[in-house]
Amino acid sequence: MSKKAKVLIVDDDALNRIVLEKTLSDEHEVFLVKSGDEALTFIKTTQVDLIILDIVMPGMNGYEVLVKLKEDSATQMIPVIFISANSSHDDESKGLELGAMDYITKPFCSSIVRVRVRNQLLIKQKNDLLEMLASIDGLTEIPNRRNLDENLSREWRKNKRNNTPLSVLLMDIDHFKRYNDTYGHRAGDDCLKAVAQALAAQCERGSDFIARYGGEEFAAVLPGVDKAEATGFANKLRNAVNALNIAHKASLNAEHVTISIGVASTENESIETEQALLEEADLGLYAAKEGGRNQVVAR
Repeated sequence: MSKKAKVLIVDDDALNRIVLEKTLSDEHEVFLVKSGDEALTFIKTTQVDLIILDIVMPGMNGYEVLVKLKEDSATQMIPVIFISANSSHDDESKGLELGAMDYITKPFCSSIVRVRVRNQLLIKQKNDLLEMLASIDGLTEIPNRRNLDENLSREWRKNKRNNTPLSVLLMDIDHFKRYNDTYGHRAGDDCLKAVAQALAAQCERGSDFIARYGGEEFAAVLPGVDKAEATGFANKLRNAVNALNIAHKASLNAEHVTISIGVASTENESIETEQALLEEADLGLYAAKEGGRNQVVAR
């Protein structure tokens, strides 16, 4: 059975909330709030798939709520349907220009509301799928570099806002070119896929993030993790790849596939940008390779 979509209804009129809930609750999981402020507070802790938003409300009106939603990267893609007793074309035009996906006038027809909500959720589902496909590496099926950049940027802002540690790992399969030259590119692809899945399997926290960085390189973003913890996690990743025991007779440091890892953390006060954090991890990776490979170096 498919998971029900979460729909948030924002309306100061209790009767409208009850009718809309009754209209939609058979197909969707419905949440009710009576003001714009309550809506913005609610979505900070609960992810919703669609918002039905009244325009005329005490305090913050629907237009102002929509502007706030569009300003926040975490909520800007949530489809919004305005619902209002005002049938003015100017009001409808203003709502659509601000980014609303649809406009329903009161009194509304329940069957029309159901269809319009269903249509917007279908569009969102397709857009979400396209976004996911654009952010996944086609070979390894883990997040790609674009996804990594977005994740790191988001976690960097959170780190600065909350003053919590943030660590980054850069990883490289040791002597991968020699592996490709010896076993062929198809075997090389299989090796990349196996390593990627082994790395991803070690992520036990929901916030841990591993991506393909490019070629035979991988990266990890670890929010709330200091340098010591990141180093421990890096060794866990290194051991997971060793445990695959993928034969590599052309390697100059082992008889099987290994990885080298560089670690960097915001505990290093000289790091002032997210790019500098990556560069510091890259220096650690370089040191790990120079030191004999199949090891972790923390900066």
